[in-house]
Amino acid sequence: MWPHRIWLGAAVLPLALLVPRDAPVPHILAEPPAAPARDRAGSAPQPVIVTRAGWHADESIVREHAVYTGAVRAVFVHHTGETNDYDCAEAPELIRRVEEAHIRDRGWDDIGYNFLVDRCGTIYEGRAGGVARSVRGAHTTGFNADSVGIAVLGDYYDGEKVPAPVVRALASIAAWKLLPGEDPRGKVRLRSTNDASRYPKGDVAVLNVISGHRDTYQTTCPGQALYDELPEIRAMAAAMRAAAERDGDTDTGDADTEDADTEDAGNTH
Repeated sequence: MWPHRIWLGAAVLPLALLVPRDAPVPHILAEPPAAPARDRAGSAPQPVIVTRAGWHADESIVREHAVYTGAVRAVFVHHTGETNDYDCAEAPELIRRVEEAHIRDRGWDDIGYNFLVDRCGTIYEGRAGGVARSVRGAHTTGFNADSVGIAVLGDYYDGEKVPAPVVRALASIAAWKLLPGEDPRGKVRLRSTNDASRYPKGDVAVLNVISGHRDTYQTTCPGQALYDELPEIRAMAAAMRAAAERDGDTDTGDADTEDADTEDAGNTH
């Protein structure tokens, strides 16, 4: 489990002074949406995403290049577990702390999550390899293949309030990344690749297409408050997909389907 509170050093103060309290990171740092592609019919457009360069990822500590997996059939929602009492201007510093912990403390190749979301609803690229590609992460033991892991910065245990922009951001990633034809409100069958999960290696798990980390591993992640929002996230993602299909506004997605094993034991907390 991530430490309950992360104390930010002086390095983050200049950024905090430049951006008003709880203001999203300026979208000048964000990667623009990719060009439309009709073969993604049923998927929503790519949301605005702050790139690794935008949050100043330390590329010098990344151990290996990305490994690609099959198209996304499931979304796993996490929280990082530290305090909710942060300014959104501080989010890049928080993400760099996560990156350092995953690589230097856990020995992983890169940050485990594919995407991260701050309390203002700003979306950040996590593990390197291309936001529109199926990058295999290290977020959900036994189920890192054919899935995407999204972590919300903060602690969302019972009684905490999940901001509406967070719910919308999670839904927008799911609506965009999920394989066309996957219903965000539906079920998916995934085969476990690790005995450390709730499902022995080789067993097939029937899961919600949008699930919480706790659904596959002995953990309280993503916190009860955030877990309770999953039905709303599923419904919102389905509505986004339906609207995109009506409007004919689709976007590029998982271009690579090469599969390989990497860091399958990875659990982010």
